[in-house]
Amino acid sequence: MGLSVGLLSSKGLFTAQVVLGLAAFCIVLHLFGVYWRLRHVPGPFWARFTNLQRISWVNTKRAHEIHQAVHEKYGEIVQFGPNMVSLANPEWIPTSNFYRTLMPYTKKGGALPAVFNTRDEELHKRIKSPIAPLFSLSNVLPLEIFVNKTIAVMTEQLDRRFVDSEATFDLADWLQYFAFDVMGTLTFSKRYGFLEQGRDVNDMLSTIWSYMSRAAPMTQIPWFDEVWQKNSFMAMFQKTTGFSILGIVGKYIAERQEARKSQKGIDKDLGDRDMLSHFFEIQATNSSLPPWCVTAWTFSNVIAGSDSTAVVMKTVWYNLLAYPDTLNRLRAELLEAESKKSGGFSKPFPSWKDVCDLPYLDACVLEGIRLHPPFCLPFERVVPKGGIVIGGQYFPQGTVVGMSPYVVNRHKPTFGEDAEIWNPDRWMVPEEKKRKLEASVMTFGAGRRVCLGRHVALLELKKIVPALLLRYEFELVDAKRYKVENSWFFRQYGMDVKVKQRLQQ
Repeated sequence: MGLSVGLLSSKGLFTAQVVLGLAAFCIVLHLFGVYWRLRHVPGPFWARFTNLQRISWVNTKRAHEIHQAVHEKYGEIVQFGPNMVSLANPEWIPTSNFYRTLMPYTKKGGALPAVFNTRDEELHKRIKSPIAPLFSLSNVLPLEIFVNKTIAVMTEQLDRRFVDSEATFDLADWLQYFAFDVMGTLTFSKRYGFLEQGRDVNDMLSTIWSYMSRAAPMTQIPWFDEVWQKNSFMAMFQKTTGFSILGIVGKYIAERQEARKSQKGIDKDLGDRDMLSHFFEIQATNSSLPPWCVTAWTFSNVIAGSDSTAVVMKTVWYNLLAYPDTLNRLRAELLEAESKKSGGFSKPFPSWKDVCDLPYLDACVLEGIRLHPPFCLPFERVVPKGGIVIGGQYFPQGTVVGMSPYVVNRHKPTFGEDAEIWNPDRWMVPEEKKRKLEASVMTFGAGRRVCLGRHVALLELKKIVPALLLRYEFELVDAKRYKVENSWFFRQYGMDVKVKQRLQQ
């Protein structure tokens, strides 16, 4: 009996050892296969075997700086994960015409396709093509009246709250409020109320940032994201930012639908010209469009069209204040241009036609777009069947390659040894050189996925910068208070200033 038990125990132990041995062998074989596939690509040791290092970088909220440092150490092609390679040379942008994107999920756990995030190329073309003409420069310029109305509200609030009291305030917050209220006006013919109330209305800003803070680490290990964040069961217990914003979007769409039926509650001068009205018209004349397309288009406007423009605005203004020589030079250009124009600039704010061709204003805007792009994790693309050669290196089918706008926009061979700092003069070059530099900037994306709203962003930037610069004198209280965090979107805060009206208006 004792012998039998001993034999059984020995057999059980032997079986366990065999199973463990086979498991260990399979793990080693898998790790070797993972390593071997991209063995020719330099990078940090742990990046060859796990994505955990990528997650740790993102959790610091300084991933953009870490990515830049890693590229400086290892070169223009660096392995960031077992199947992910980061590229840093803007010359390779045209090669990346295959896409993988971040999908927002609703409370039910299902994805909401939108222009800026759908992975389906056919669907992307289907929902982007009908609205693309709306975002051409010629169609965007008539929307200038909406921007003027929002600038008027902002200057009224700055005068009332801060000019007379000489109180210190965070200009970054107010530029964020401005960008959101502009997009609300462009889309719905009414502001969200950020400027009037001087606060985050309906917690829209905080919920977007909260969502991005949770989503950013998950983008580095997508399979875990699908299991933890985006399945229907887990969604029941999580506050979903996308759903919160969708609720606001849905409310405004429903209100407009009712107003269209009764023709009440619509500003006759503006309501038939805002984007939501155009979205309805496009849907009504195109039966092939899915029923949710108006919601998707509007959602894209609210999310991508507001936060991204705000980041560039804050970048331009912070650097103008931190480098006062550039601010004075820009103001001098504006005053000179106004003096040469019969009757001066349009009142109460310079028009697009007044300022669109001013070279130093253009240089400052382009430098802001380059220096701190709104999205500062790599835009990931999946290598298609047959593989691809980039930078002289072959990448097999299924490899994820990515380009971070932050890293690409600071490529020193392209933008100069001072690419890390604010220098609008890098854009004061012959037109051919300038066009080449613009093509090397990844802020607005590239190829089929280039940002639809880039002309809207340029309109806002070239309106708000001259309007505030000619009306006010800003004093940056302490440049060291200015902070930047990266959770997919950039978040900037601590741009504390004092403001007074200029003596010469």
